[in-house]
Amino acid sequence: MTRADAIANACAQFDSGAFFATLSRRIAYRSESQGGSDTTLAPYLSEEMMPALAQLGFTARIVPNPVSGAPSFLVAHRHESDAVPTLLMYGHGDVVRGYDEQWRTGLSPWRLQVEGERWYGRGTADNKGQHSINLAALASVLAVRGGRLGFNAKILLEMGEEVGSPGLNQVCAALKDELRSDLLLASDGPRLNAQQPAVFLGTRGVVNFELSHRARDGGHHSGNWGGLLRNPAITLMAALNTLVDAQGVIKIAGLRPPAIPAAVREALAGLTVGGAPGDPAIDREWGEPGLTPEERVFGWNCLEVLALKAGNPEYPVNAIPPSATAWCQLRFVVGTDWQHLAQHVRAHLDAQGFEMVEVQVSVGSPATRLSPDQPWVRWAVHSIEQSTGKRVAVLPNLGGTLPNEVFAHTLGLPTVWVPHSYPACSQHAPNEHLLGPVVREALQLMAGLYWDLGDGFPPGVRH
Repeated sequence: MTRADAIANACAQFDSGAFFATLSRRIAYRSESQGGSDTTLAPYLSEEMMPALAQLGFTARIVPNPVSGAPSFLVAHRHESDAVPTLLMYGHGDVVRGYDEQWRTGLSPWRLQVEGERWYGRGTADNKGQHSINLAALASVLAVRGGRLGFNAKILLEMGEEVGSPGLNQVCAALKDELRSDLLLASDGPRLNAQQPAVFLGTRGVVNFELSHRARDGGHHSGNWGGLLRNPAITLMAALNTLVDAQGVIKIAGLRPPAIPAAVREALAGLTVGGAPGDPAIDREWGEPGLTPEERVFGWNCLEVLALKAGNPEYPVNAIPPSATAWCQLRFVVGTDWQHLAQHVRAHLDAQGFEMVEVQVSVGSPATRLSPDQPWVRWAVHSIEQSTGKRVAVLPNLGGTLPNEVFAHTLGLPTVWVPHSYPACSQHAPNEHLLGPVVREALQLMAGLYWDLGDGFPPGVRH
């Protein structure tokens, strides 16, 4: 039996409807972590995933969350030999709210339904569909290799990713020896486009913060007091304009990243962001000058204003508002001094004469990035290209955020993510879906990756 047989077996799961049946069962679990509890979320792990993993030869257990009230984890092991590579797999079974009434007529977030190439259902793209693809590909390799993988596998599933992965870092820190592996190979997020396989090697970090100014209690008539009282909204807009200019360029030196590494520039060369049906038109003059759109979103920082409020926007009245607030966000790459964001912004505003504007940081997570020329990356790219005959888009980091810092920093692993979704999948929105052709291709390339891992450590990897 050969690599080609493993890939054919994975395709047969798609063509026969077996994979569709498995994913249908998993989509039916209403595993909304926003407002959910361990009582409503745990059945996905205990009723669905533990029996499925047992069939693949894993020993699995439920691990309580150290964070009070947060959902449990599943940890599973399959050990073949101390001399072969050990792989850590990750996924999450929780989803965002279904918003049942907002889905198009005839669709339900809790029923997998096919229309043309689209497979609709909450969690198809994020993340039930993606980790189900990986487990189906794993099963294909096991079947073809006579019950062997040729490597050891460990699996970590959580049920709280959509609410910030509470307890994930603590559990991984406590189980660091147990979860020790040679590589994290997992799937989440979108490809760059539906047609091209991709890998990403980390994530941009994110930190949210608020700027606010309260000038006084209560509004005052704009006719009687206009021109005499400071308007907090105008003050706040002026302060924002000193942080980021009219073209979206960050003006605070402490919030700007270091120069883009040569290996990152090389990986991004020739890639194209956007351009697919449903994608917004890119504002090519927006953002840091001298960078391509791809470098701006995968290799640079951006400062966004997510929301603004002053007065009563729904029903404006002739009054100077007493206060104004801006909810802001910094998306950043490795090397940014994000942990001192409050100090950088405070010093900058003071120097610009905006001592009255308050700064409050609410939440943040670090950036991660594995170098595109790392041996595990070269191995994964070669494997996927061999399976698909397509060039792989190598993204040094995802533009968005995942809990990759737990695997890269806490567990100290090289991290390679192979996404099976695409940008227009309506992730987190009504009518979420996967594309059938991408599912079939993903089953093939994951079977190829697992087969190749079973052949041993790739060249250049120390073990």
